[in-house]
Amino acid sequence: MLDYRGGFEYYKEACERHDIEPINFHYFIINLSQNQLIAYNDRACQNRGQNEFATP
Repeated sequence: MLDYRGGFEYYKEACERHDIEPINFHYFIINLSQNQLIAYNDRACQNRGQNEFATP
């Protein structure tokens, strides 16, 4: 199971860069598709240089 907190942090940072109010974590999880959640996590991991947010 993936831990989506890293992707959520990346999402919040992107919102801040564009002066957009982010939705809360609960709505982030229930309103994004599985592919979108994975894409945010992948991007967060790439930006940090490691895959620290995925668990086997």
